[in-house]
Amino acid sequence: MKTNKHIDVKLIEAYNAGDKNALAQLVKRWHVIFCKKAYWIVKDADLSKDIAQESWRTIIDKLDKLENSSSFGSWSKQIVYSKSLDALRKRNRELLKQKEFKYEQSVYDEIYNENTQLKEDLLKAILSLTIEQQVTIKLFYKEAYSLKEISDMLNLSIGTVKSRLFHAREKLKQILKANNRQ
Repeated sequence: MKTNKHIDVKLIEAYNAGDKNALAQLVKRWHVIFCKKAYWIVKDADLSKDIAQESWRTIIDKLDKLENSSSFGSWSKQIVYSKSLDALRKRNRELLKQKEFKYEQSVYDEIYNENTQLKEDLLKAILSLTIEQQVTIKLFYKEAYSLKEISDMLNLSIGTVKSRLFHAREKLKQILKANNRQ
């Protein structure tokens, strides 16, 4: 009576001699075992089938280099085991990246929402300034004109422009402080 190892040895020898049917029989004998071994590690049926398939590619590529055909079972299971661990590591890395992305996204959303609210509060505060202060603030901060350029445009002394900016900033500080913003 032939043992399973003897059957595997004969199938491997036949495949290495060019018999494609021998490979089909080898796959039929071992594929379910590989799927179960992979599933035991990754706990995902679809992923375990993919791992078994990928393991077969490696096994077929290296089958002619297998020195002791009677060790096919342990050798091939080791390949499945390694591929399963690789898939598990990859899945864990992807999950970690997703968690990091979600965390970063929530932090950015929080900062964005905070900044948006701050901008809205600042805009409301600017609208409460005098027209002269609003114009000076806009030209200096939004349009990025220099003090000299603003004084020339508004036909004011540089000292008056500085004074308007100072008083506008002080009033904005008071308004934002009253709204718990600084």
